[in-house]
Amino acid sequence: MASRQPLPPTTRFLAFREFARTEAFAGVLLMAFAAVALVWANIPDLAEAYNSLFTLDKDAAWLTVDLPLSEKTKPLILWINDGLMALFFFLVGLEIKREVLSGELNEPRKASLAIFAAIGGMAVPAMFYYFTAMGNSAAVEGWGIPMATDIAFALGIMALVGSRAPVVLKVFLTAVAIVDDLGAVLVIALFYTAKLNVVALLIGLAVLAILWVMSSKIDLPIIAYALLGIVVWYAFLLSGVHATIAGVLVAMTVPMRTLANGKSMLYTMEHGLHPWVAYLVLPIFALANAGVGLAGGIDMGSPVTLGIILGLMIGKPIGVMVMSWIAVKTGIAALPAGVGWMQIFGVAILTGVGFTMSLFIASLAFTEVPAFVDEAKIGILAASIGMGLIGYLVLRLTSPAPVATPLAAV
Repeated sequence: MASRQPLPPTTRFLAFREFARTEAFAGVLLMAFAAVALVWANIPDLAEAYNSLFTLDKDAAWLTVDLPLSEKTKPLILWINDGLMALFFFLVGLEIKREVLSGELNEPRKASLAIFAAIGGMAVPAMFYYFTAMGNSAAVEGWGIPMATDIAFALGIMALVGSRAPVVLKVFLTAVAIVDDLGAVLVIALFYTAKLNVVALLIGLAVLAILWVMSSKIDLPIIAYALLGIVVWYAFLLSGVHATIAGVLVAMTVPMRTLANGKSMLYTMEHGLHPWVAYLVLPIFALANAGVGLAGGIDMGSPVTLGIILGLMIGKPIGVMVMSWIAVKTGIAALPAGVGWMQIFGVAILTGVGFTMSLFIASLAFTEVPAFVDEAKIGILAASIGMGLIGYLVLRLTSPAPVATPLAAV
């Protein structure tokens, strides 16, 4: 059995270029499906169909499915958020493990700038939201919404900057977003978990342990991960711990050791699953979650909407910039080669594009107050679009155009 070796720099670079291209197009696709959802939910003759298809209200839902071994039923939107999104979280888990073992997070000094930036980009927005909404005990539950960065959306916007944005800047943004995702997963697991069914949870953990031991000893086929992963996911679904957490935990059992074909199981799964998540799972999620009726007007002063806008548009860039500055000035980290502080500022602004994870956390935070979900969607969409435009302009204006190579020198 071959030992685990970090990928050589050239291989890592090519793998990242492929990853970034997929994420960039996925970002464009997300924007398109979010726009479709928003239009669909506001066309008088079609809005009722959208609402009945994707409502959280089981009694009003067009489609509900009974949960085997349980008395619960779930409407379509929750099967999308709890089921399809488990694949997204499985992919997030694979990306986190790859980055820790062989990517930008595998050495303390390389990882420290992204980790410091992400910590600031999570803590400060949460505080902005909390202090904005603290007068409403139900609204305060949404403090986790402005913490995360949508990597597909952010990289899609950076792709519009073209070759002006150096690859190392895209790598930095990706690393910050991945650490953000890890933080969001922990927040979901610790603070947005329902009442526990201990028996179901123990069953899920037992199957997870079996998968971990088996994968560490032998090279399991993909079907084994799929079947045991479904068992773990369903046990978590019944347990009250959000089922998508199972996706991350199952991903952690996938080994990165080299197989007979010269690639690892982790690499094979990540690259095989990535297009499905980017081009199918996330667009469906956006279609189901981004639609909000605007006929009743928009209250930008509601604690939920305002808290999210302040968290994403002010808290995110402040947190990222302050913690990055501290990391560099203390010598813990260094700026990427060829990257200046204004470009870091551009990345800090793009981290305010919250979309996917923010919408997801909003659906968990306000299960008892559906009106707050709509207010959260307005804040998320407004802030993400605004930060995307501002981030693009800052990077476009502060990144020098690449110098063309004379033909005679080629």
